[in-house]
Amino acid sequence: MKYIRKIAVLFIAAGIGIGALVSCSNKEGITRVVFTTGPGKDEIFRIEDEICTKPEIMVYLTNTQNQYENVYGQEIWQTSLEGVSLEENVKETVLEKAAQVKTMYLLAKEKEIVLEEEDKERIKTAAQEYFLSLNEAEVEQMGVTQETIEQLYTEYVMADKVYLHIIQDINPEISDDEARIITVQHILIRTYRKDADGNRVDFTERQKQEAYDKISGIRDLATDGEHDFTELASHYSEDVNLTYSFGKGDMDAAFEDAAFKLETDEISNVVESESGYHIIKCLNTFNREETDTNKLKILKERRGEVFGQEYDKFVEGLAKRLNQKLWDEVSLIHDSKVTTADFYTVYEKYFVRE
Repeated sequence: MKYIRKIAVLFIAAGIGIGALVSCSNKEGITRVVFTTGPGKDEIFRIEDEICTKPEIMVYLTNTQNQYENVYGQEIWQTSLEGVSLEENVKETVLEKAAQVKTMYLLAKEKEIVLEEEDKERIKTAAQEYFLSLNEAEVEQMGVTQETIEQLYTEYVMADKVYLHIIQDINPEISDDEARIITVQHILIRTYRKDADGNRVDFTERQKQEAYDKISGIRDLATDGEHDFTELASHYSEDVNLTYSFGKGDMDAAFEDAAFKLETDEISNVVESESGYHIIKCLNTFNREETDTNKLKILKERRGEVFGQEYDKFVEGLAKRLNQKLWDEVSLIHDSKVTTADFYTVYEKYFVRE
């Protein structure tokens, strides 16, 4: 999948709902501090002087709800996990992400990031397009106005701008060697078993020696020029996965170190890992397509780490207050006339670039 940095796309996980802002986003979301003074009308939470209203939350929540229903049907809301309903889970996710956008909006203003006139015009156009797509029932039940949508899109654009501002000095060049992806086959003989409760029980020294003798004999067969490695792996390996493609830092250190030293079609000596004894055959020392994809992954992780450090430092000092009573009253809208699901799509249309 190609890497798209824009904030709206990062809000959509697997095509539905709201996903992570960036890899480093604060998992705790908004701090659960209930108002000690009276909150304003329709005020769900406040971070410093930034307020999130019920209509804003309802835009996020309703679009997320309908994205789920478009994929899984309305029956999806009958599911739960460990006593927590999907509705409660989605509500908490929406609250967390709304808080993150507000926080990034505050961070953007602190850094004196401003909107260009072109940004403002596109925000108005996008907000008008989305608002006009709503029917009377959707407008009424979400309590939304076109100004509400303009504010949400403004915050998205500012969040995007502050993210790009913070990561702008990161070198986008990743070397082939650093991102190199190789493909190997292996044969594993384990040095542990699982007990009745699924807990790991390590082999005794005698059992480990027997496992080593077995893998050594298999290696003799694999290197005698008469046996096919794939057939041996299918017959003997105790790992259901015979083939792995991976980069540096992805596998057990001993396994990875041995694999990266192999040439194409070369077979390793016996290698011991946490799982047991392996022999490894290198199928490909350099996969260009997967290496290029891994470069994008590494770059995204670096950017996330840099942004996360600044974001986390900034969020620590913010005053956050939640109107628990009003938040508890928020719920999904179950109305056949309320089907809006294009809030994020419209944003992407006007602001997402390659």
